Amino acid sequence: MIYDLPAPAKLNVFLHVTGRQANGYHQIESVFVPINWMDRISLDLRRDGQISRSDESGLHSVLPAEDLCVRAAKALQLATGCRQGVHIHLNKSIPSEAGMGGGSSDAATTLLGLNRLWRLGLDRYRLAHVGLTLGADVPFFLHRGPAFVQGIGERITPIAFKSHRFWVIKPAMGVATKAIFESARLKRDTNPATISAFVEAPFDFGRNDLQPVAEQLCPDISRVCEWLRKQELAPRMTGSGSAVFSPARRGTGLLPAPSDWLIRECHSLEAHPLATWV
Repeated sequence: MIYDLPAPAKLNVFLHVTGRQANGYHQIESVFVPINWMDRISLDLRRDGQISRSDESGLHSVLPAEDLCVRAAKALQLATGCRQGVHIHLNKSIPSEAGMGGGSSDAATTLLGLNRLWRLGLDRYRLAHVGLTLGADVPFFLHRGPAFVQGIGERITPIAFKSHRFWVIKPAMGVATKAIFESARLKRDTNPATISAFVEAPFDFGRNDLQPVAEQLCPDISRVCEWLRKQELAPRMTGSGSAVFSPARRGTGLLPAPSDWLIRECHSLEAHPLATWV
């Protein structure tokens, strides 16, 4: 058994949509930064080749095919011909439909853990090839840490990003990624960025091109942003969900907020917790 593996969330410091491929996939440019808001995963070897999963609710059965941990395990079996199985236990903390990559991070940590549990010996790039079939964000969580991400998520350039503190706020309502990317109002022609331009002023650089559409679908995003601006903070939506973040000022708290908002003070990670596993 491999116990209590971390699966960190991420923030998109900016996110630009630079085009759309003929197959419908969107081209993006973004800086992804892992943070210390984490799910936890444990893996118990099964000799019968079956894949099952449980969570804190106590379920102990094979979950629906769309479950990303289960899909990751099955994809790794298929890619390698491995006949071993696993029981996956997920302790979920990262909210869904938040734009924080929780499901993708869970899938990546499952791949990293199974690579060791099943003694497959795959390198980072082979794991990322499997991960990309599960979702565009998965390859990032298989790399070492903060990165400049391009294409549909497969082109990853590591960058240095010193630890920063953030307020991260998730309102009760979420946003479906598909609804944002299918919107005719989505801006899809932002000019390509450069790493050097971002490094000069990371929190003043660019924007999240998905945010205007997301705010129309989920007005709570606008309410969170306005609440943070009243406190002279600089809010921005992360990813394609409803979570909003802002760099935090040392020694200051926040004004009272609605009780159904999930609020955490987080810090960025200079490396993924499992960076040395491959």
